[in-house]
Amino acid sequence: MLDATRLLRLYARRRRRQLAREDPVRAQERTLLRLVRQARQTRFGRDHGFAGIASVADFQARVPLRRYEGFWADYWRSAFPDLADQTWPGPVPYLAVTSGTTSGVTKYIPWTMAMNRANVRAGLDVLVHHVTARPASRVLGGKAFMLGGSSDLAYQAPGVRSGDLSGIAVVTQPRWVRSFSYPPRAIALMTDWEAKIDRLAADSPSQDIRVLTGTPSWLLVLFDRLAARCGVEHAVDAYPNLELLIHGGVHFGPYHRRFEAFLAGSHAELREVYPASEGFIAVADRGTGEGLRLIVDNGLFFEFVPLGELDAARPTRHWLATVEPDVNYAVVLSSCAGLWAYVLGDTVRFVERRPPRLLITGRTSYWLSAFGEHLIGEEIEAAVTTAAASVGTSVTDYAVGALFPETPGEPGRHLFVVECAECMGERHIEGFAAALDRALAEANDDYRAHRQDDLGMAAPRIAAVPPGSFAEWMKRRGKLGGQHKVPRVITDLELFEDLRAFAAGRGVD
Repeated sequence: MLDATRLLRLYARRRRRQLAREDPVRAQERTLLRLVRQARQTRFGRDHGFAGIASVADFQARVPLRRYEGFWADYWRSAFPDLADQTWPGPVPYLAVTSGTTSGVTKYIPWTMAMNRANVRAGLDVLVHHVTARPASRVLGGKAFMLGGSSDLAYQAPGVRSGDLSGIAVVTQPRWVRSFSYPPRAIALMTDWEAKIDRLAADSPSQDIRVLTGTPSWLLVLFDRLAARCGVEHAVDAYPNLELLIHGGVHFGPYHRRFEAFLAGSHAELREVYPASEGFIAVADRGTGEGLRLIVDNGLFFEFVPLGELDAARPTRHWLATVEPDVNYAVVLSSCAGLWAYVLGDTVRFVERRPPRLLITGRTSYWLSAFGEHLIGEEIEAAVTTAAASVGTSVTDYAVGALFPETPGEPGRHLFVVECAECMGERHIEGFAAALDRALAEANDDYRAHRQDDLGMAAPRIAAVPPGSFAEWMKRRGKLGGQHKVPRVITDLELFEDLRAFAAGRGVD
């Protein structure tokens, strides 16, 4: 096939010059005012006086923060599924179907062609940073394998279809992208995830795969199927020309060891991205752990609210002109798909301001404080990774929730349901629990205080489930594959009880 990497290098040279001279604050202000100008005649724009907005301060004074439920109740439900001119001008041809990770409530996120063009540009940024790091790259000499959900979309109304975000991405690909894409339509349309992953494991090693991308937990399922069906343990055997493995959607720490093992002997690099159903937010332009560069000139305007203020009557609304490093912020965005001051549900921490680089620290719902311990997702993720390393294993998936006291005077505790690459014996489980407890106490003063003498909270309990357990649980819930993610911190008591019952059914107390 045609190697288009030379054309990519020409584009990359121009894009690097743009990024080098970019003023992120000015770029964000221009983006917001352009979005407001485009949407001033929509129902939302008229309701919020968009015609009179001339600055970020004007916007923040007129447009309050909203979650999905507020948009649905006030603007989308009455018009659904045709959302034209409600919060964005013109037709909204696609609805990205997603669900709250902890609540399971189905959401329909508007997806416009302006957003589609923005996502294509963001995808090119990923390749720009890759060819910058690898000048000898031939990344467009083969195919890009996107492990996603089914691209078989549902027709909601004339001109309106809904489905998995990865499916929308497939059907809206520019024509020039299609020749570089894998899987073919016949496989991409498959809705049976297990049958699909078997087909991909059998077929993909015969392709010239240069890029592999997906959510880490589902990529691990692919790795396991390659080993089981084809006897392939390493990327270099399945995809000898693999250059780039793109991952995103969840914190990568617990998966890092298994990915490094899969890539052993390969010349492929890992590169993290921060995509969401609401827009493509950031991409790693440096090495692992150095932060993701916020994409500031691509149809998204970002605000950042200190996590502790998110539900306050008058939360402080920062933007790039006022953010500070080392503060946990909830992400708020306005977009070219008609989201305005929308609370995304993610939390981030900036490591640099110019250019803006951030780390994803968790979800606003991934705030575990059943007993006053105030643990954030970043602390929990890091502790799980440390605990796994201490006993020589790697975590495939996990979830944590609270076990509340059942008798007077009994302290509560956390229960971690953990799936590792290898089954852990009792001695390893005890070591894992002790290391986890130490890591959490070192990271968080409130946790350490509550654990003092077991008075406020007992030591965490570990339920080690066999490999494949979380995939089976997600399948039972109808959440297998695609964009679905295992909930990390579960505060919904019914959902956590369901997981506990499932674990007990697999012989785990």
